[in-house]
Amino acid sequence: MKFASTLAGIALGLFSTTAFAQALPDLAGREITIVTENAYPPLQFVDKDGQAVGWEYDAVAEIAKRLNLKVTYANISWDAMIPAVSEGQFDMGMTGITITDERKEKIDFSEPYMRSESIMLARGDESRFADAASFAANADLLIGAQPGTTPFYTAVYSVLDGNEQNPRIKLMETFGATVEALKTGDVDTVLTDMTAGKGYVDASNGGLKLVGEPLGTEDFGFIFPKGSDLAAPMNAAIAALKADGTLDALNKKWFLDYKMN
Repeated sequence: MKFASTLAGIALGLFSTTAFAQALPDLAGREITIVTENAYPPLQFVDKDGQAVGWEYDAVAEIAKRLNLKVTYANISWDAMIPAVSEGQFDMGMTGITITDERKEKIDFSEPYMRSESIMLARGDESRFADAASFAANADLLIGAQPGTTPFYTAVYSVLDGNEQNPRIKLMETFGATVEALKTGDVDTVLTDMTAGKGYVDASNGGLKLVGEPLGTEDFGFIFPKGSDLAAPMNAAIAALKADGTLDALNKKWFLDYKMN
């Protein structure tokens, strides 16, 4: 990510920003409800003051302004999110959702707004493993994961033996819970995306570290009920935010500058 060019890109992109703004559709104050988990910092989470904040909230606020949308948020657990959006209970979902062909059978995705690399997060004093192979070789080591997530499947197929029932995987309801379990020693690693992982490490004062090489690449997208007419204008807005440097600025704010408490 070319953060160094962000401010220059924004300054030089004023004309293109105006052009994109003129090209975007006006949705005339349309009211939509977006569902999220609020458990995947820094994309979306509840801060120390009890406020729901994060990269995705800022991105959607900018998109809503440009498209003339009125947004209401709802909260739901990860395992219920895709079914709820698929059934049309909500207009859109967001929580760092990896775009996969299997999920596309149930819901529509936006174009990717972020690319992520999966990596192992461990305690800062961990010395029993240095990569996925050495982790897999030690039967005493445990992974914390949310069921049905990309990190879960990466843990199963890229770190362990491909058995989704492997007892070395400890399932938890939220990503935040997996990190807390790692800190307390209940599990020995958690798979996270590279950028978010660096944020956790920076905020840990040496308590956490990243281990090994990236285990895979994934694209994140917003989700919609199949056939939603909201997907096309959202895609246009995402393209505009990419073109004028807004997404780069959000990356810098939330992944580099923001300090988790």
